[in-house]
Amino acid sequence: MASKPLNVGIVGYGFMGRTHANGFRKVSNFFDLEYRPVLRAACGRDEAKLKAYAEKWGWETTETDWRALVKRKDIDVVDICTPNDSHAEIAIAAAREGKMVLCEKPLSMDGAEGEKMVAEIEKAGVANMVWYNYRRAPAVTLAKQIIDSGKLGKIFHYRAKFLQDWTISADLPQGGAGLWRLDAKAAGSGVTGDLLAHCIDTALWLNGSISTVTAMTETFVKQRTHTATGKVEEVGIDDACAFLARFSNGSLATFESTRYARGHKALYTFEINGENASIFWDLHDLHRLQFFDYADESRTRGWKSIHVTDGDHPYMGNWWVPGLQIGYEHTFVHQVADFLKGLETKTPAGPTFRDALETQYVCDAVLSSASTGSWTKVKQLA
Repeated sequence: MASKPLNVGIVGYGFMGRTHANGFRKVSNFFDLEYRPVLRAACGRDEAKLKAYAEKWGWETTETDWRALVKRKDIDVVDICTPNDSHAEIAIAAAREGKMVLCEKPLSMDGAEGEKMVAEIEKAGVANMVWYNYRRAPAVTLAKQIIDSGKLGKIFHYRAKFLQDWTISADLPQGGAGLWRLDAKAAGSGVTGDLLAHCIDTALWLNGSISTVTAMTETFVKQRTHTATGKVEEVGIDDACAFLARFSNGSLATFESTRYARGHKALYTFEINGENASIFWDLHDLHRLQFFDYADESRTRGWKSIHVTDGDHPYMGNWWVPGLQIGYEHTFVHQVADFLKGLETKTPAGPTFRDALETQYVCDAVLSSASTGSWTKVKQLA
């Protein structure tokens, strides 16, 4: 049976625009699905860069105004790959036009804005999802399956960190293409919404809701030249954040993120300790899951490295033969595949906008706690 075309319009052509386009292009080659993405239109403000992007990645047409894109009758899905301050406006407009909406993380600038997005999306009744792609690393999905099986037993500890080092230089400006993450007006926050949001989403998915947090943040470079104005301005984002958390299941957690960890480009790890077993995962070795099972015979008990490449491992039956691993780009292919499968089965793939709002609530509580210096309750989903 021939697959049904699903016309995609993308807003934004930067790093995420490339990863998403790659996912849309490859998914039908490796997954047998009812729907087939068609790269119908790409949208961006710089016409020359937009044309180059569209030609390279195979987008059929271009638009320089996202408002025109969301109104097009030949677009089924609007994919948002823009800075955080425009997510809400684009998503709400697309939903009101009856378009399905995919949105880069984080969902919104804060929880209040996220609530408006969820309300509009759910009122429109359109399919939606937020691109927290690390859920789709096969080893992380395997960790989810192991946890859900009860093999770890009662969970005691969750610890996660996401370390980078690319903003250490005080000469780096803030704002503009490539550096909007350093501008609070465009990003909303620094490492909390950018890096820790990934850690939080994964944690909520694996270990359930977070009830309370206590946090500290630091901005190491207080002033930077703003690209738009050429003036030296105060820096409003957090360069580093560390927080303690209590999960609703009683487990304790530590989270840490910084862009000032010299020697680390994208070190994302998490470890979960249960009464019977423990799990550890490292983005730099993303095809492996480290697993310790206390039930093993004592003489051979120890951490083992599971090479997640077999056909019965999550997603891997769609790729190569056992022993041949995949990487970062494939997490986006998997996310597209899950979204399309959700349309086919009418079972929404997560994280939906509502799911991602929970991550936003945790981020809000973290930033509030860092400001007040006190334990803060996390707002729970209604």
